[in-house]
Amino acid sequence: MRGIKFSRKNLAIPYFLYLVLFVVIPIIIIIYYAFSDPSGKLSADAFMNFFTSRTKIDILIQSLLMGLINTLLCLLIGYPLAMLLANKKFNTKYVLVLLFVMPMWINFVLRIGALKDVLIAIGLKPMDYPYLDTMIGMVYDFLPFAILPLYSTMLNLDHSQIEASYDLGANKVQTFFKAVVPQTIPGVISAASMIFMPTLSNYVVSDALSQRQIVLFGSSIYSSYSNGNPAGLNDASFMALIMLFIVFITMVLTRKFERNNNDVRTSLW
Repeated sequence: MRGIKFSRKNLAIPYFLYLVLFVVIPIIIIIYYAFSDPSGKLSADAFMNFFTSRTKIDILIQSLLMGLINTLLCLLIGYPLAMLLANKKFNTKYVLVLLFVMPMWINFVLRIGALKDVLIAIGLKPMDYPYLDTMIGMVYDFLPFAILPLYSTMLNLDHSQIEASYDLGANKVQTFFKAVVPQTIPGVISAASMIFMPTLSNYVVSDALSQRQIVLFGSSIYSSYSNGNPAGLNDASFMALIMLFIVFITMVLTRKFERNNNDVRTSLW
């Protein structure tokens, strides 16, 4: 083995190979099918089919709205719960955290099926309340993804800032918004990114809890791919490209927001 030099850069080789095989190549394939026709020739038919279809545009807008609503609801519910879980007075043995994490270990389809039975039992039938049932299912499904990053962030709060806020005469509300919330912004951003985009691509919840009365963007992609239309793969690939573009925009905005928040925190202290 003499003469063989080991460099820390070699540790990046598996990651590089994974990136090429499972990220770069699939994206290239998606781009190829998005801008070609069933015969493989260069074509903008998928582009035209999407932007001239009022139905597909409406589905995209509806998915974005439901993604935003679901993200806001999960954050509003998850924030105080995360604060409670991070408080050692109430959660000395981390049992409460385990109770919130355990549903994630159960098969997703089984959980949604059980929730559907519960909603029907209390009178919220999918045929009568498709939007309400779907939003309840979305919040139920994604709430742990809001709680866990917020909980992790709140465990590492700098309590000296909170004490300094009280020493300077701030009340509880002022301290919360000036000393606590800015420190939890990374957790909020992480939670939002883990909820918003998966909501757009999720179709099991909407299909099961609305009896397919609500079609989300992920379901539209699947329908285009599996409808037997020769151009279905091309249409589905272009819609997947639209989703990738939304992911990119979301990442840029969250990065910018986090950077601005860091600048504000630096100026405050």
